[in-house]
Amino acid sequence: MPRPILDEAQIHPAIREKIATHQQAIVREVQAAVAQHAVVVVGMGMNPFPKKARRALDAAGVPYHYLEYGNYFSHWRQRNALKLWTGWPTLPMVFVRGTLIGGAGDLQQLMASGELKVMLT
Repeated sequence: MPRPILDEAQIHPAIREKIATHQQAIVREVQAAVAQHAVVVVGMGMNPFPKKARRALDAAGVPYHYLEYGNYFSHWRQRNALKLWTGWPTLPMVFVRGTLIGGAGDLQQLMASGELKVMLT
């Protein structure tokens, strides 16, 4: 899946470290959660879609780990780092066995098709 990412050769050496370390604490936190839990939902307050994903998982009896980062008024820089890391533009970000499967609608589609159950076995 090619997606355009600015080549490192096109980034001035003086700013490479700044780019490489920008908001990496939140990325490492999500990476650790994804490594420890079969299902991880990354969301934010005030957004109805993380709630939809969590309700769907609850209704199906699927255990998950939830990480919430701010709301529309706070922590946008941290959430932006997650979006840059994954390439996924919206929240929630749902990970299943280390794989980003998308958001709430994508989760519901995997559940309806039975693929989520297969991924979890």
